[in-house]
Amino acid sequence: MKLENRVAIVTGGNRGIGLATAQLFTQHGARVAIVGRDEDVGRVALESLHDAIFLQGDVTRADDCERIVRETVHAFGRLDILFNNAGIILRNRNIETTSEAEWDATMDTNVKSVYLMSRAALPHLRATGGGAIVNTASYVGLVGFPGLAAYAASKGAVVNLTRAMALDHAAENIRVNCICPGSVETDMIHDAWKLYGDVEQAARVWASKHPIKRIAAPQEIAELVLFLASDASSFVTGAAIPIDGGITAG
Repeated sequence: MKLENRVAIVTGGNRGIGLATAQLFTQHGARVAIVGRDEDVGRVALESLHDAIFLQGDVTRADDCERIVRETVHAFGRLDILFNNAGIILRNRNIETTSEAEWDATMDTNVKSVYLMSRAALPHLRATGGGAIVNTASYVGLVGFPGLAAYAASKGAVVNLTRAMALDHAAENIRVNCICPGSVETDMIHDAWKLYGDVEQAARVWASKHPIKRIAAPQEIAELVLFLASDASSFVTGAAIPIDGGITAG
């Protein structure tokens, strides 16, 4: 199997893309620690996983990140894969309408967490002879989008942080890549549709933005993460890969 005897941490792993990825990882032989803030949601998510643990934590806090990595290694004996997937989005805000607290929360959750979790994980990846880090960016980090100033800035930062990390750690056999999804059917997008007012109309509008005329299922994004986490992508590092139904192709 692709990830047999590998150990992975998935942040934001209790729902959406994170949970779909954790499920796929375990199906391919990995042991997985899923990480989230909401313990109740995490415990429910754990029921759909084999050979996995849930670790409650706030990945914007250095001490939590270090504990998450430490407890994963204690439970499973090693660490091979880190999927930095935790993220938030604040919609319909430009620079003037984004508060300083909202800006800081977006940057902390979407960028600082990648720094903190990677910093905690790197010594353990190095100890196993190498490994893979996959970060969740967004197509909005590649092309920008109106009304998403803080989110676009944070995801653009993830793209370039990924590239810098890939260069820093290539000689250690640690590959670092990021995915740049388009719209994905998760709780986050359903919340956006509710704010739109007419949920069915919102779903059609979101789908129409993508040349493929639909949005992605979380499982489709998880397949790319599996590829990047596995030896099938052994010559891929520093890549920011759109998985967006063609939205950045135009």
